[in-house]
Amino acid sequence: MTFEIGISTFGEITSDPTTGIAPSAEQRTREIIAEAVFAEDVGLDVVGIGEHQRFDYVPATPAVLLSAIAAKTERIRLTSAVTVLSSADPVRTFQDFATLDLISNGRAEIIAGRGSFTDSFPLFGFDLNDYADLFREKLELLVAIRNTNPITWSGKFRAPLHNADVAPRPVQKKMPIWVGVGGTPSSGARAGRMGLPLAYGVLFGPLDGALPVREAFEAAAERNGKDLATMPTMLHGHGFVARTSQQARDISYPYLRAGFGENSRQRDNGIHLPRDQFDALTSPHAGLITGSPQEVIDKLLLQHQLYGNMRIIINMGMGGVPHLEHLKAIELLGTEVAPAVRREIAAQSPVPREPQS
Repeated sequence: MTFEIGISTFGEITSDPTTGIAPSAEQRTREIIAEAVFAEDVGLDVVGIGEHQRFDYVPATPAVLLSAIAAKTERIRLTSAVTVLSSADPVRTFQDFATLDLISNGRAEIIAGRGSFTDSFPLFGFDLNDYADLFREKLELLVAIRNTNPITWSGKFRAPLHNADVAPRPVQKKMPIWVGVGGTPSSGARAGRMGLPLAYGVLFGPLDGALPVREAFEAAAERNGKDLATMPTMLHGHGFVARTSQQARDISYPYLRAGFGENSRQRDNGIHLPRDQFDALTSPHAGLITGSPQEVIDKLLLQHQLYGNMRIIINMGMGGVPHLEHLKAIELLGTEVAPAVRREIAAQSPVPREPQS
């Protein structure tokens, strides 16, 4: 598997920290599609769209927005980042992404996670007390639907399936299903036990902060007889690329601060991010992938050295970075960062890995 680099978005609607004006949902939707198309044009490999069920986020249904992108692209991989599977119906989730796979001629993927926001649980009638059990059962069902058709199944949280034909079927024989995790080792262990590829966030704190997740993932895979060579890992983080380190920090900071303050109210009325803390997080051994092209190249190579990941997805527009500035960052990522990282990693002769299990 060639090392892949891409972008992601949560599609948040944030008031501009300079003007105080928030974009409309229509504007954000158009910008997301345009940025994804441009990402393909400059040579990036994947675009991810996160799911949120709130008024200040656009993508309540990532598969629909990804389908619009699929119609305007030919090569770039298309994934959720993440699908909040705990409050979704695995049958409908599979159907949505299988349809996306048909539209895109085999480019659809799912990153299934429990979700860091819980708005979808009351919206769709689920009890937060069942948070962990919902995800476990639904992930098992989603994988079973992908692997077997027709399917007979029964569980606790949805009606049973009796020789059910779940259609349509995707172009890909095994549409990739990744397990999206935060910093919890037990979540990594679940992916390892099931033999599924792992997508984990390295957001704030030290760059090596998620290593316990990797260790739990690999140990569980080995205990359960799974082949790690078929179980790649990807990282997902926030960042920004500009011509100089100072520009990258100065452009992105006001918007990242606004996004975490305005769009993360579920967490203690927002996350406060002082400038000195932000600057510390952009240092070489910290989590934010923010800097000049060479600084970002160096950090991605260090991440790969630490985690052995074969994909990185970077959210570079958090908090509503202006569209033109975001496009400039995407261009630098695609034309300067990605080729250098791919060359360096290819020279290390990594063991090929397939993105499905």
